Amino acid sequence: MRSSRRRITLLFTATVLMLGATQEAAAQAAPAGEAVMAWHVTIAPSWFDPSTAPPQITPFGLLYAIHDAMLRPLPGQKMGNSLAESWKESPDGKTYEFKLRRGLKFHNGDSLTAEDVKFSFDRYKGAGAKTLQERVQQIEIVDSLTIRFHLKEPWPDFLTFYGTSATAAGIVVPKKYLTQVGDDGFKKHPIGVGPYKFVSHKAGIEVVLEANPGYWRKVPHIGRLVMKSVPEGTTRAAMLRTGEADIGFALDGEDAATVKRDPRLQLVPSRHASIYWIEFADQLDPKSPWHDKRLRMAVNHALDRKAISEAACLGLCPPAGVVVPRVMDFALQVEPPAYDAKKAKQLLAEAGYPNGLDAGDFVPIPPFFATAEAAVNYLNAVGIRVKMRAIERPAFYAQWQEKKLHGLFMTAMGNAGNAASRVESFIYSKGGYAYGGYPDIDDMFLQQARERDVRKREALLHKIQQLTIDRAMFAPIMDLRALMGVGPKVAEHTINSLHLVPFPSWEDMKLKGGTP
Repeated sequence: MRSSRRRITLLFTATVLMLGATQEAAAQAAPAGEAVMAWHVTIAPSWFDPSTAPPQITPFGLLYAIHDAMLRPLPGQKMGNSLAESWKESPDGKTYEFKLRRGLKFHNGDSLTAEDVKFSFDRYKGAGAKTLQERVQQIEIVDSLTIRFHLKEPWPDFLTFYGTSATAAGIVVPKKYLTQVGDDGFKKHPIGVGPYKFVSHKAGIEVVLEANPGYWRKVPHIGRLVMKSVPEGTTRAAMLRTGEADIGFALDGEDAATVKRDPRLQLVPSRHASIYWIEFADQLDPKSPWHDKRLRMAVNHALDRKAISEAACLGLCPPAGVVVPRVMDFALQVEPPAYDAKKAKQLLAEAGYPNGLDAGDFVPIPPFFATAEAAVNYLNAVGIRVKMRAIERPAFYAQWQEKKLHGLFMTAMGNAGNAASRVESFIYSKGGYAYGGYPDIDDMFLQQARERDVRKREALLHKIQQLTIDRAMFAPIMDLRALMGVGPKVAEHTINSLHLVPFPSWEDMKLKGGTP
């Protein structure tokens, strides 16, 4: 009798739970409506494939829409469990084990397994790939839902490189499909496991995505996303005012001011880990004038960073003193070099250029021309004569990585991670975007990579950053707060809901009720 009552109770409980789950699923309406994003760059098909992601945040605006990662920033979590429902680190710090969620499906219906995780890591060759490959000894598939990464030695930054937007190595792609269509076929029609499915791509114009109702985390609220390539800031601002776009990315200068003045629109500053700086590409070449530290110091003192922020960023971008953004872990918190035009001219004279220096082209990263123009004006004012030369964004990154940019150029980087991941890419001599480096800095970088004591690591990383200041290796300008315009149809834009990511949490975005 007691056994019979227990079975009835269990059956009743299961029925209630099932009904509750059904009601909860029904409570969220099916995806509806369309939202248009006006991008500040021409969307590149290479961004559909995480395997080649460079050390910049922009591709993640698409990658986190189409794809998903083992771990990644989630609302309220710096590094949340995504495709991996759990993970654990061995006591010796040399093994990381991940357990996949059950029932994960790619957009084409194929099941996601540990084989896909290993395949995705093995083919990854983007930012940080060399460091990951040098430190991961073996990947062990325990079963279809369990995978272990065995490191050669303890590396406290493994999850920083694998589980944040410092790299895209943790994003998982379908092995079977990719093997069938090849790399080129995948870029023409990517298949992922993210909140939105790829529909179409018109080169240089737009990418269309539709909601994935089977997304593990939640069904997206918006049925269709249209990602438009709109490099001209004035056009992005105009599209917001006319309702042609619902969010306009990365506005600056007068375009941002125009949006801010419109009471129907919002201007939202991002909180991601981006920073502008000027590179001295030839500082290690004894034949280059930039080998002289006094000239590099002259550039640093020539810049009125506060005024540049006012002109290009409405005063919302904090002036920077080091190339690691202040919002990152282990960032050295320092004041920027003082604006001192008189001192800049004096340093020029001491370096042998009393009448100034013809410094050639100044190549800025597109499309941040308001910042670049302001920097050019301040350099010219003290006698560092440069002329701005604009090139396309893909060409900029290709020439930088191939070390074809020389003299002075201005860049900005916004991928997440921490100070170590930034040092790895731009300061460490073997970094993918470094023009050489210094042996003592390299030694400290390798030392901190093995150090499991957080305070000792921080001390080493702070010392590296201080040396970049002491040696005037760069001319930091300001932390970038990307100014995002939001249109009146948007109920919840979700910008800044993902840690150190400026793009919306796509599945959480909402339009106002009744929006077509």
